Amino acid sequence: MKTLSSSITQVKESFDSVRDHLHEFEFSLGGNWEYDHGYFDRALDDANKVWLRIPFQVVTGRIEGDTEATDAIVQLGAPFVLKHLYNEGLSTGAEAETYGALVDQFQSPVDPDAQVDDKWVNQASEVLKQVEQAWIQ
Repeated sequence: MKTLSSSITQVKESFDSVRDHLHEFEFSLGGNWEYDHGYFDRALDDANKVWLRIPFQVVTGRIEGDTEATDAIVQLGAPFVLKHLYNEGLSTGAEAETYGALVDQFQSPVDPDAQVDDKWVNQASEVLKQVEQAWIQ
């Protein structure tokens, strides 16, 4: 993981406004959100292993996911780049579920915080610079 310096760190704004602005730059609400915090994510590679992530905390109100509107005010945290390394192929430890014939074939990352190459840090910095410049306007 590599933390990036950014002028958007500590910005307080409505969740709706932040979400709409970041959607313009291909960010989406990450799956690990809660009513009081979460992340906006943008994949930097085609394999979805390297991500630019912008964390946020809810200051007032609460979010209900990617709904049309909410009353939440959020404060952005320091953006960072992270890389997940996965084994390719199906998990050798896949097990049948107790109820039904479903098989859990998804794996945990081999290294959820792998070393991030300078190439990805530079690309993330360029994306972040575009986000910052558009935010000012």
